[in-house]
Amino acid sequence: MSLLTHAARRVRPVTAALTTATALLIACVVQTSPATAATAAATASRPTGSQADARADGGAPSGISTLSDKWNRPWAITFLPNGMYALVTERFTSTVHLLGRDGSKKMVGTVPNTVVPDVDPTKGSGGLLGVAPSPTWNGTTDKDVFFVHTAAEGTRIVRMKFDGKTLTGYTVLVGGIKRGADHNGGKIAFGPDGYLYVATGDAQTGSLAQNKNSLNGKILRITKTGAAAPGNPFGNRVYSLGHRNPQGFAWDTRGRLWASEIGEAKWDELNLIKAGANYGWPLCEGTCATAGMTNPKFVWKPEDGGVPAQVAIVNNVVYVTTLRGERLWRLPIDGTGQGIGAAKSYYVNAYARLRALTKVPDTNQLLMGTSDRGTDRDFVLKVTIK
Repeated sequence: MSLLTHAARRVRPVTAALTTATALLIACVVQTSPATAATAAATASRPTGSQADARADGGAPSGISTLSDKWNRPWAITFLPNGMYALVTERFTSTVHLLGRDGSKKMVGTVPNTVVPDVDPTKGSGGLLGVAPSPTWNGTTDKDVFFVHTAAEGTRIVRMKFDGKTLTGYTVLVGGIKRGADHNGGKIAFGPDGYLYVATGDAQTGSLAQNKNSLNGKILRITKTGAAAPGNPFGNRVYSLGHRNPQGFAWDTRGRLWASEIGEAKWDELNLIKAGANYGWPLCEGTCATAGMTNPKFVWKPEDGGVPAQVAIVNNVVYVTTLRGERLWRLPIDGTGQGIGAAKSYYVNAYARLRALTKVPDTNQLLMGTSDRGTDRDFVLKVTIK
């Protein structure tokens, strides 16, 4: 019986404090500090505020456990439309796994032609990156699954077929995206409008981010065939520009797109993405007064809990994993829907670098992947929000 019948330049060094794969994971040790985009000081220290206050604006992490172990740098976790199983990509092995809500794991294939620019996690961010199943995927009449990966000549957006057991086929939808040893973006997901959104990095060439005709340093919006989606602001595949290395994004309950971005040296960002908006890079890093640029809604100092990876939203609260910061951030969307309230961080330095992140469908739970702990030493963790 098949499983489906059941329903950066700144990528920073790994720290040494790790838990064992068989131990129960540290339970909800929280180190937090209020932070706002206005003060631009997202520094975690001692716990502040109460859990009751957190529940009032959408709940907060209340428990964490190991769902699955023996992973190798999981980059993305994306649920199939049935909500029971997720596809998980491993960055350097180029493999794709089917992960059940019960923690069951099965390797279903590899993405061909994947090239890793540098296997040292402190130097490169290529390999097999994001994954997005078609919103109408059912394994029979619709088998389409989409990936982002780095190849010999550049970064590609590709389509493959998945019948619930095996990944087959390989079609390049969009090529010509410059690849760097770093700054390759990689997030891919279908939006509420049914179109495919893709985050691309500047490939260590900042000027590309300001070039509306370049695919680099952008968030793209395309159809399932790779064509520019109707209504795009510049008549091509570009949806927003001025990005350095966007790593994750997710939509809130009002259909607004929030994206994390790794900066260069001073500030990392959380942005509210709007069609045609320019987010500043390389003219701006963090908040600036340059005309025509859109400022972030929240910023981190890289050395103070920053280097954001991926984004998930639960009850209109934005959650962001961090690499150098080695923590999960909770960032409540304010009453206007246009800003971020007091931020708190969780699981500080408890599991080393954190990257992959997704909401479990129809629950107040997150799945979160560790990264770069060593061969067969990464986890997929389950976080409960209450």
